[in-house]
Amino acid sequence: MESEGKTGVAFALCAFLFWGLVTPLYFKWASAIPPLEILAHRIVWSLALVGILLYFWRRYAGLRRSLGQRRTLLVLLAAAIFVSLNWITYIWAISSGQAVEAALGYYINPLVNVVLGFVVLRERLNRAQMVAVAIAATGVINLTLQLGSVPWLALTLACTFGIYGLIRKTAPLASMEGLFMETVLLTPFALGYIFFLEIGGQGTVGETGWSGLFLLILSGPVTALPLIWYASGARRLRFSTIGLFQYLAPTCIVLVAVFLFGEPFTTAHLITFACIWTALAIYSFDSLRASRTRRAAAIAAAANQAG
Repeated sequence: MESEGKTGVAFALCAFLFWGLVTPLYFKWASAIPPLEILAHRIVWSLALVGILLYFWRRYAGLRRSLGQRRTLLVLLAAAIFVSLNWITYIWAISSGQAVEAALGYYINPLVNVVLGFVVLRERLNRAQMVAVAIAATGVINLTLQLGSVPWLALTLACTFGIYGLIRKTAPLASMEGLFMETVLLTPFALGYIFFLEIGGQGTVGETGWSGLFLLILSGPVTALPLIWYASGARRLRFSTIGLFQYLAPTCIVLVAVFLFGEPFTTAHLITFACIWTALAIYSFDSLRASRTRRAAAIAAAANQAG
């Protein structure tokens, strides 16, 4: 069990460090390519890579069942739409020099999940969660007032990924199989757009040749590898532990944005991020406390049954 835990930590670290360090560098490198074209190639090459892995790992039994279930396909299509909106927003954020705001969106995401659980799933909020959401909202309001506009990019990233996660909870497929089916449903549109660009002489591959094609093919592993590592880590670690790891990626994005991309980090950003970090600290502490309480209750129940 200890070995499994160490392996899980290694996978989780690889996933979140990749998302925080490699992914923004890749999309900055590819910033000369229009975001919609990158998205189309990202869908196609992710499908190719995940399909190969599923074939060699023989993890396609669930896919056969899902193909015959209309409701599952509709759920996966909805998930695919929201994850695509999240992807293209993130690509545009990096290429347009707004990585700091993108990081803010991924910091807000866990708290958006709490709100969605309350509104959609009718989950009750305890006092700590209500305080955390209120502090985070204060931070967003501060940034809105200081900069004179709502941080739509951050809110779009947080909400689209939150809704994506909510939808995926209802789909009976594991992470990688779900990603494969989502990309299958989107690939006809992606391929159609790529062919439209190339035939019209506006495609990157036609203009740059093999160098552009290689750059776009890389979008497949850049998308799929951290998701595979994340799924491997999540199977070996407690959900609360994985929840704490997720703050690593936006922290790395902020560091990359400020120190490598030279993006501004103003006093308004500092105050807002301080509010978000405080809210996340309260939320994380409450989640860990609740997890320990449930574990202690389960141990006590098992002991009573044994007695």
